[in-house]
Amino acid sequence: MQSAWLARLAVAAMLAVGSLSWLPDSGSAQQAPSAQEIATARELLTLKRGDVVFKPIITGVVETVKNFFLPTNPQLSRELNEVALQLRKEYEIKQPELLNEVAKVYAEKFSEQELKALITFYKSPLGQKMVAEEPVIIDESMRRVQTWGDALSSKVMDRFREEMKKKGHTL
Repeated sequence: MQSAWLARLAVAAMLAVGSLSWLPDSGSAQQAPSAQEIATARELLTLKRGDVVFKPIITGVVETVKNFFLPTNPQLSRELNEVALQLRKEYEIKQPELLNEVAKVYAEKFSEQELKALITFYKSPLGQKMVAEEPVIIDESMRRVQTWGDALSSKVMDRFREEMKKKGHTL
């Protein structure tokens, strides 16, 4: 259950800050981005609340690992919870590293000029509305995708049974 939550969180985080792998490379992709380009990208991510979106990832990873050990060691529940709390605090300082890695992706995909134009947009009223509404849109989208996927799964299962029945097999 926790890994499903973490996977959903990761998808939501990617969508919230923008999945960029489908974009064509801008001219800045030839070289590693400069420190200034990365700083500009970090500013954009902060405007888009990327720092907030990624914050639960560390906790999610720690909880997922703790829950990996818990079923086979239920007698260690208290100690595992203590270690999880300690590790969350210890790894919390790594949050800027994660933001920096995502900023590098932005800086590789967009020129500094493009990043500055995006910053201008996200500072505008429409950009601020986008920042405010996007988490709601992502959450609702995830629910709709889940519902749609469940319905498709049911239809596919029925078709498998139907097609296998034609071949003389009952599933």
